Amino acid sequence: MRRPRDDRRDRGCVLHRHGGEVVTKLRPDRFRQDHTGAPEGDELQQLRVVGLGALGWKVGVGARDDRRRQEAVEKLRAAGADAFGVPLDVTDDASVTAAADLIEKQAGRLDVLVNNAGITGGSPQAPTTVDPETIRATVETNVIGVVRVTNAMLPLLRRSASPRIVNMSSSVGSLTLQSTPGAGTGPIAAAYAPSKSFLNAVTVQYAKELQDTNVLINAACPGFVATDLNGFRGVRTPEQGAATAIRLATLPDDGTTGGFFDDAGVVPW
Repeated sequence: MRRPRDDRRDRGCVLHRHGGEVVTKLRPDRFRQDHTGAPEGDELQQLRVVGLGALGWKVGVGARDDRRRQEAVEKLRAAGADAFGVPLDVTDDASVTAAADLIEKQAGRLDVLVNNAGITGGSPQAPTTVDPETIRATVETNVIGVVRVTNAMLPLLRRSASPRIVNMSSSVGSLTLQSTPGAGTGPIAAAYAPSKSFLNAVTVQYAKELQDTNVLINAACPGFVATDLNGFRGVRTPEQGAATAIRLATLPDDGTTGGFFDDAGVVPW
């Protein structure tokens, strides 16, 4: 899906959770926040924030853990980002509502939302033996949490001239790759991998509903980045993993919507 060009470039706010095509003429009053109910990799998340902070965005760092949230804000400020903390648990309605209220008071609107929900659900996850509760909890954070946050933030996003939503997904959610021998999609994961397939499907449904608006929404795969989520076993650097999210967060007004991308281009569904 693509959108006709609109020359508006005025952006104001981005929301980023703790934890290419660049829009020009960015003002220093941007606000962005990216959300997660559990850490998906602090280094990767901070790189995304710093990358947008370098473009002049004001960044809200959402996390449920007070200590980790404050540590993230301090590190980002030390790196030159204009960042502040937002208490946020994506699995809790009241917490998400309070986060939206805080953002409205701080900035009045939201220009970019990066949904960074990410728990693996632990292992092993063979479908014949997995605990159904593991699947339920993983979907609650990785999918329902995204829906909960997105819907709460949409009224603020609609106040932006160029609103963007980036859902952090994974190539393990690609049914094409999962069914291709030798595609390298990792171990069997009956909770985590389907949760990312679900997230991709939800992203497409949002794009279809919002196709007549100026909201662009896409899914991004950072690749197998070395972070605390995987015990630093990843083969990609946080800088490499952050690149796609930053590009999608700063798409021009005629940019793609309803797509799934990594830094090599389109990821097959």
